[in-house]
Formats: sequence, structure tokens, C-alpha cells
Amino acid sequence: MGEIMDRSGFEKMNIQWFPGHMTKAQRMIEENLKLVDAVCEILDARIPRASRNPDIDRLAGDKPRLLILNRVDLADPQATKAWRRSFEEQGFAVLETDARTGKGVNSFVPAVRELLKDKLAEYQAKGQVGRPLRVMILGIPNVGKSTFINKVAGRKAAVAGDKPGVTRGKQWISIDRGLDLLDTPGILWPRFDSQEVGELLAITNAIRAEVLDKETLGANFMLRLRALYPQALEERYKFSPDPEANGFELLEAAAKKRGFLISRGEYDLERMANTLLSEYHEGKLGRLTLETPDNGSVEAGK
Repeated sequence: MGEIMDRSGFEKMNIQWFPGHMTKAQRMIEENLKLVDAVCEILDARIPRASRNPDIDRLAGDKPRLLILNRVDLADPQATKAWRRSFEEQGFAVLETDARTGKGVNSFVPAVRELLKDKLAEYQAKGQVGRPLRVMILGIPNVGKSTFINKVAGRKAAVAGDKPGVTRGKQWISIDRGLDLLDTPGILWPRFDSQEVGELLAITNAIRAEVLDKETLGANFMLRLRALYPQALEERYKFSPDPEANGFELLEAAAKKRGFLISRGEYDLERMANTLLSEYHEGKLGRLTLETPDNGSVEAGK
């Protein structure tokens, strides 16, 4: 995996993002935080920084925190190790999962009990042995939150879907006699700090890619792949990415290899952009993590 690139060669995009119902969802979360003992935030392991809602640190206050790196099956294993190390250095408890297959999910309840062992001791000292721990589950849309809850609960307790905004209201879900989860709607923030965050959320389907220009998104994704995983482009699209080419030229090179011709000498970049994004979602480009921790390299042992 190569080093992350600067943004100098990237095309600028106008991100038309209107979060709509999310202000109401955020208010509901604020009102219910007093009811829980801890906050569990589910992140997309492919974009751990971009999938962290910056408002959650403020909302959660001093509640104990558990970060779940979900979709590790789609992420670069070495990058996941580096991200876990980075978050643990910041004082977070971290769990790696693939909610779709259930990998790592069985470690959730023990992780919560370890996180809240002082609270459990406090309940025991007060004679409240049967009192359940209560944990709020937070995450951006389409990060696998409902699928995760269903795996932990062992039943279809939360509505799951493959598009943003499926969960619209709160619901309490009893995991066992000692643990209750508060499921919440996925919340984003009204304004992205950078275009890069918007791009990464669109690439991974956290927001609909239609809010961005597809060709420009595909071109910028090509630049990111050239910097981080050039071998993925070589293996999947059978061309060696020119280090001097812009994103549209890389998109065109892939379109040529696929034979996506509109007319003589003109290639269908929109079709290639859609293909690129679709094949990434399907895991056909390999296990790729699209951002690196602030502390640098994701190579083993560094």
C-alpha cells in the first residue's frame, strides 16, 4: 500500500448534501444519552476517519466509548491494524467485526462488560445485581449498524438495508438479561469539513453517489487508487497507471481496456465510473482501505 497523496491533482466538486431528517435524529440522540451507560460507535473500516461523525464526541460527553471497526472483510488487514492501534492510543476500546458474516460479533458483549466493569461493580455494591447495562449504538447511515445489532441479538431486531437512512427512529433491543441496546438512526453532519470526506462517503455508499458528479467522483477515486493501491488497477483493469495522468485520463485508460466505446475514439467515462464504483462495492478490486491514520504508515510493525 502506497503513501496517501496530496489533493493537488483532484477535481473540485460541488457536493449537494441535504441531511433533512438528521437534525431531528440528532436531537433524539441528545435527549436519550442520559439513559445509557456507554456509547458504541460503528465505523466503516475502509474509511475510519471519514465515517466518524465529528458531532459524536460532543454528544457522547464523558460516557465510556467503544469503537467498532465494521466491514473488516473489505478493508486492508494491515491498515485495520494501524487504525486500531491509533484509536487505542487515543484511549478508545476497539472491536473489529464483519457484521455480515458475524465475524467478531461474539466479542461485543464481553467487550461491553469489560468497558463497564466499574459500573457493574457499582450496581453490585448497591444490590442492583439484575440491572441491565444500557448502550447506545451510533453510526453514520449504511455503515452496517442494523446488521450488527441483528447478529448480536441473534434475531432480526433492527431493520437492515443496503442504502442510507433505513433506521428512522429509536428502538430498545434486549440482548440478554444483562444488556439493552438503544438503536438510533444513522446521522451525518450538515456540512462536510472537506470534499475528500464527501467523496469517501459517496464511494462507500454512506451517501448516495448521485449527489456528486459521477465522472468526477470516478476520476478522483482513480487518483486515490493510483496512490494507495496501483496494483489493484493493474490487476483489475489491465493497465499500469501513468503517474503523470489526471483522473479522467486514468478513467479513460480503464474504459479503453473494457471497450466502453461511445463513438470512434470517444470512450464512455460515465459507464466506466459506474463500473469502477460498482466493482469496488462488490469487493472485486480487493480489500482496500481508503485513508491512513494520522500517525503515518500502515505497514506491519510501523
